[in-house]
Amino acid sequence: MKVSVVNAYSDLGLDIDGSSSGPTKLKPFEKNCTIYDVECLTKEKERSKDNKKKNLKALNQFNEKLYKTILGIDDFVITVGGDHSVAIASALASKKKNGNIGIIWIDAHADFNTFDTTVSGNIHGMPYATVTFNNGKELTNFYDGDYYNTQNAVLIGARDIEEEEYINLKRAGIKLFTMEDIKKEGIEEIMKKAIKIATKDTIGMHISFDIDVIDKKFVKGVSTPVENGINFEEAKKIIAVLLSYRKQFKSLDLVEFNPSFDIDNKTLKIAKDLLEQTIKGIS
Repeated sequence: MKVSVVNAYSDLGLDIDGSSSGPTKLKPFEKNCTIYDVECLTKEKERSKDNKKKNLKALNQFNEKLYKTILGIDDFVITVGGDHSVAIASALASKKKNGNIGIIWIDAHADFNTFDTTVSGNIHGMPYATVTFNNGKELTNFYDGDYYNTQNAVLIGARDIEEEEYINLKRAGIKLFTMEDIKKEGIEEIMKKAIKIATKDTIGMHISFDIDVIDKKFVKGVSTPVENGINFEEAKKIIAVLLSYRKQFKSLDLVEFNPSFDIDNKTLKIAKDLLEQTIKGIS
């Protein structure tokens, strides 16, 4: 199957700049890969700590454009961010295209805040709550389909979860596999368990992979690094397991690479290797 890479040039989801330039650095040159670019319409960002809905209008405009772009693509789509708020568009576009699918969120953070529980107002901390319809419709006015069923929703590797966010997560019934679970059982076994949940009575799954799930000693080039994460070999094993479930593996996000903080291109190499591994495995 052919692969299309959709570059989502936006970091409107947080007050730290830089991840919008991630796709430029990661842009692949595979002959079996078609490239689409979705540019942000504004370069101005709201940064006030008191604003709990920072960049709401601009982000919605960007995500609507991204959503419509992905809907028009028949190939396997990899959405390259950009911050994780771009996954509101990509995950819902995959749901609209594929119908009854589950979702696996691989991230150091839960991304399960709502407008009521957010401390920062950074929308990149809300996309998982949003695509499972736990954050209302303010971020999805462009969308007219079903949201992800939380019984088919999994979170892997999260270790920086705010107190009220954790309550949201538990109330929604999202299955969480912690770093302790990964260390105890191994990432391959955890991925198989996650896939079983995401594909139970569905036809497949969307995967949203945040680079910061990898330990910050290996990836400096992210906006919100967190210690005690997985290593590069474990990250590659995640992709390998997904590729072994090729029929169920419907789409992928690869987000939050921030070249501004990278050192000696080490994070770039890791992110590029994961991207190329997926493209080759699918095509």
